[in-house]
Order: sequence, then C-alpha cells, then structure tokens
Amino acid sequence: MRKTAFVILAHPDDESFGPGGTIALLSQTHDVYLFCATKGEAGQDYSEQNGMSLTEKRVIELQEASAILGVKEVIFLGYEDGRLSNSVYHEIADKITVYVNKLQPDRIITYEPRGISGHLDHIAMSMISSFIYIKNECIRELHYLCLDEKQRGQGQEYFIYFPPGYSDSEITKRVDIIPVLDKKIAAIKKHSSQIKDVEQMLKRHKDNRIEECFIILKK
Repeated sequence: MRKTAFVILAHPDDESFGPGGTIALLSQTHDVYLFCATKGEAGQDYSEQNGMSLTEKRVIELQEASAILGVKEVIFLGYEDGRLSNSVYHEIADKITVYVNKLQPDRIITYEPRGISGHLDHIAMSMISSFIYIKNECIRELHYLCLDEKQRGQGQEYFIYFPPGYSDSEITKRVDIIPVLDKKIAAIKKHSSQIKDVEQMLKRHKDNRIEECFIILKK
C-alpha cells in the first residue's frame, strides 16, 4: 500500500527550485500532495506569452512542473502572494488539516524555519507546517529543506537578508538527486514566466548542485 506525503510551500516554482528531486524520488513510493499557499501573483512576468495574466501562467506552470515530478495533486490554498502573516496562520493550518484527516500523510516537506532565502512567506509556511506536524500523530516525520554552507554561497541576495547555510553537523540527510536530475531540470524549465530565476537555478545545477539537504524531525 502506497503511503502519502505532503509538500507545503508558498509559491509556484518553490517545488522545482527547492525539493524537486526529492519530490520526484518520493513519488515512486508515496502519493505526493503539493499545497501551495499562493499563486505567485506578486512576481515579475518575464515570459513572452500574451493573453494570460501572470497568475494564470503561474498556475499552469506549477501544474505542469508538478506532473513531471510525479505529484498526485496540487492544492492551491488561495492566499495573496507576499501577504502571509500570523493573522492567517491558524486558518491555513485548518485548511491543510482537513486533508491530513482525510489522507493521513506520514511526512511533510517544507522550508527550514529561516525560510531558506529569508522570504517571510516561506517562514510562515514553515511555522504552519511545524504546527501541523506537532498536532497530528499520523505525521511521523517533518523534513525541513535547507541549504548547506556551500550551497548558500551560491545564493543571490534576493531579500534584505539571506540567512546562512547549515553546517554538516546540523544536516540530517543529503538526498542524491542525480537519478532524477533530468526531471528536476525539466520541472524548473516549466516556470518560464520566471525565466531569470530559471536561468540562475539551471546554472547552479550545472555547477554540481546535485544534492538536496534536509533537517529531519521524527516522532
């Protein structure tokens, strides 16, 4: 019998740019459900496609990328990009908990508590995921995606402060994504409205970013 896993993130492209390889590997043994808090409408539109709003483009991009990675279903939670805050924490948690009760996932994948890049939406979803993990006994593991110190050195200054990477002693698991690297790259390329970020991500993977790092909590 296949198990179930939840991936809980803030924006379209977070899945491919982040734990895409791990998602592709996990989908071989689990039904993976991806929860996306927003539709990425606050981003820039760098695509040449006309006739669709950025929101419409990013929804399609996420659905197509998720299909490549083997995600069973993408669930949009309906919140505004850049506006996640403590006023909606419990509301978001309640929405996801409905699916927890129905699907009984054994693990959650989300961002580490600093949000990897310092994005406040990422930090909010990390906190919400942590709360859901604590409150639901069926969820046996919480996997925090993180960057190691070398990977952090490859990062760009997106925001006012880009948090440091984690040391080897802090990282629980390194996932070798070479067997599914082609899928991760194909999924990254689906986010064509964010082509500048796509190009940067592809360069990093060309420069041997072939592991995804996690801090794992277990009950």
